[in-house]
Amino acid sequence: MTRRQLLALTCFWTSARASGLGQHAPNVVPRAPIAPQLLVGNADITLRIAELTLELAPRRTIRTLAYNGQVPGPLLRARRGTPLTVDVWNDTTEPDIVHWHGFHIPSDVDGAYEEGTPGVPPNSRRRYVFTPDPAGTRWYHSHTTADRNLKKSTYTGQFGMFVVEDGDDPGAYDLEVPILLHEWDPRFTSDGPMDVEFRAFSINGKMLGAGEPIRVRRSQRVLFRILNASATMPHRLALPGHLLNVIALDGNAVATPRQVPSVDLAPGERVDAIVEMNRPGVWILGELRPEHRAAGMGIVVEYAGEQGPPRWLPVPDFAWSYAAFGGSAAVPEPDGRQTLVFRAAGDGHHWTINGKSYPKTDPIVVRANRRYRWTFDNQSANDHPVHLHRHRFEIVRFDGRPMSGVWKDVVVVPAWKQVEVDVPTTQPGLSLFHCHQQFHMDMGFMAMMRYTEQE
Repeated sequence: MTRRQLLALTCFWTSARASGLGQHAPNVVPRAPIAPQLLVGNADITLRIAELTLELAPRRTIRTLAYNGQVPGPLLRARRGTPLTVDVWNDTTEPDIVHWHGFHIPSDVDGAYEEGTPGVPPNSRRRYVFTPDPAGTRWYHSHTTADRNLKKSTYTGQFGMFVVEDGDDPGAYDLEVPILLHEWDPRFTSDGPMDVEFRAFSINGKMLGAGEPIRVRRSQRVLFRILNASATMPHRLALPGHLLNVIALDGNAVATPRQVPSVDLAPGERVDAIVEMNRPGVWILGELRPEHRAAGMGIVVEYAGEQGPPRWLPVPDFAWSYAAFGGSAAVPEPDGRQTLVFRAAGDGHHWTINGKSYPKTDPIVVRANRRYRWTFDNQSANDHPVHLHRHRFEIVRFDGRPMSGVWKDVVVVPAWKQVEVDVPTTQPGLSLFHCHQQFHMDMGFMAMMRYTEQE
């Protein structure tokens, strides 16, 4: 598929009105009355939440929740700065909510109950209106609390990629390929601290070998937009025999693009990487851990004219670090500093920020149009991918190493380490801060950032 064909198949809202977005999205009649809202005209985007029997592979199906009858949900595209109307239908018996991850939009449409966004009632519809910003690889997903229900929120098929364009794309690639990672059939572990493990893995909704291959030609430059849509698991991905030129993290251009043999992504993270297709054959783009590839975490990359079983070769050792993509420019002095300490609670099943679990965590209080330096002090044996809604971080120190020029909305704080980030406070309103590991978030790893006019 060429980049032009991909653009035609994905959703500019001018071609999506009333069709439900995406070639698998049915235009169905609502099963219940419309929610009591003032709804005038057609939406630019329509998403429907409903149950789906997903075929991960022949004779391997999963019953899950999904958007528009497909997993992943439809690939959405919009123009930065152009207002967008979104209708979300909920064809289930439980309330739900869609979070627009990485967007700088008001609290009442961001998609978090804690911020005051209204959810979508059962068997009803909710309309949201916002202006997409900033440009880059964003995504959308359910933001309900799962607690111990492993059939809700990010454990389900309710996730999709959203590309926001601004007209400045240099067009330095021939083909654009979304890569969305996810796991299935979760269960709680029975030994040691409670955690979640999975029995099946997928890329773009299919287990390795079950879906269509990515078809490429020699000398093509392919932009892979990679998203880890996992509920709880980090992944390390590689395409043996090829280097991935990382140009953006979490949709934000990096200061120093760099070629690497593999990329690391925690839950919620995105990597944009261009690959020069210069080694003809049939390959596996997949997880470095062989047990995860065997359980489905891979997709075939097939050069034109090549045949045979897909190959996997050993990948060179590589220590992934955000600092590799940073610059040396000095960062401004902050207007204020705060330290957030992450620890496991005494019962072993809850998480704390500065000694308290949500909803008892202290609010992070800021003033508008300032630059705050936050120190994340991880005093635990777990890595934590932390996410701040409606804002982004500039990483200024990672494990003791100064850096600049890397902007993210999810930052992994390694076990027993410290990370410093600067937060420009440009989006007044309530903003949720949390670990993007679903089980950690559900077990209290959340706090609210709020704006104040007081000094």
